[in-house]
Amino acid sequence: MSDKPHILIVGAGAIGSFYGAILKQAGCPVDTVLRSEYQVVRDNGIRITSRLGDLSYQPDHVYRDGDTPEVWPDYLILCVKVLPGANRAEVIKPWMGPDTRLVLIENGLDIERELAEAFPANPIISCLAFIAASRMEPGVVEHKAYGKLIMGSYPKGIDEHCRTLSELFIEGGIKVDLTEAVVGERWRKCLWNTPFNPLSVIANGADTKTILETEGGEALIREMIGEVMAVAAAEGYPMDESLIDQNIEGTRKMPAYKNSMALDYINGRPIERDAVLGNVVTIAQRHGIPVPHLNTVLVTLKMRARLEGCE
Repeated sequence: MSDKPHILIVGAGAIGSFYGAILKQAGCPVDTVLRSEYQVVRDNGIRITSRLGDLSYQPDHVYRDGDTPEVWPDYLILCVKVLPGANRAEVIKPWMGPDTRLVLIENGLDIERELAEAFPANPIISCLAFIAASRMEPGVVEHKAYGKLIMGSYPKGIDEHCRTLSELFIEGGIKVDLTEAVVGERWRKCLWNTPFNPLSVIANGADTKTILETEGGEALIREMIGEVMAVAAAEGYPMDESLIDQNIEGTRKMPAYKNSMALDYINGRPIERDAVLGNVVTIAQRHGIPVPHLNTVLVTLKMRARLEGCE
C-alpha cells in the first residue's frame, strides 16, 4: 500500500488526465470521477502520448456520479470547466472529506471564492496550468507541450499542503513554481487566455498561428492584452508592459495550437466565456476602466450563443 497521498481527479479530461498521470508517476494512488467516459476508462485506462514518454495509466478506482468513495482523498483535484450555472461545490461535495485539500487546476478569475465559502474548513490550493494537451477521443489524450504549474495557497501564501503537492508533481516529472500571490498569477495568465481563447471561438476555432498571422490579428491581441493589464493594475496587480511582447513571442514559438475553448466550441461543448473574459469585463466596469476590445468580443460571443440557442 502506498504511503503517498491519495489523489482524486474530478474532471479527468485532457488536463485532469495529464496531471493525474504525473502524480501516478510519483507513486500516488490516483482515482477518477467520470461521467460519459466511465466505462471506457474502467475497461482500458487512460492513454496519454507525451513528449515525456508514455504516460498511460489505470486509475486505482474509477467512480461515477452517485458512487461512494472507498476512502476520502487527501487531495481532490478539480479540473472541470467553470461554466455559468454550474455548481462546482455540489459536484465535489460527495467526495470532500473533513481533511481533504481542494486543488483547482482551472482557468479564469475569481473562481475560488464560491468553493472557499462552501468548504471553509478545507484548505484550497489554486493552480495555473501552462500546457498544450488535447482529448483526442474517450480515454485518449495527446500531450503536445509544456506542463508547468504555478501554485499557491488561496487566497495567499504557501502552506505545507501546497509544498507537499508541489514536490509530488516535481517528482512526477514536471516543473512547479510556488507563489505567495496566486491571484496575481491568475491575472498574468489572463494576459494570454482572455484574448486568445475568445477570439478563437469568434474565428470558428482558429489556431494561434491563424490568429497572429491574419492581418491585424497581432495588433488586436496586443490591444486586448493591454486592456487586461489595465484592469489588473486597478485590482492591485500591476504588470510590466514587456509582458505583451513576451506573450506574443512565446505564442509564435509554439506549434499552431487550438486552445481548449476552441476545441470546446468545435465539438459543441459550452465554453468558459465568463470565467475567462466576462469576469475581466465586470471588474473593469466596477473600476470604471474602458475595455472596448474586450467588451466587443464578449458581446459578440453572447450574440453567437443566442443564435445557437445557448444563451
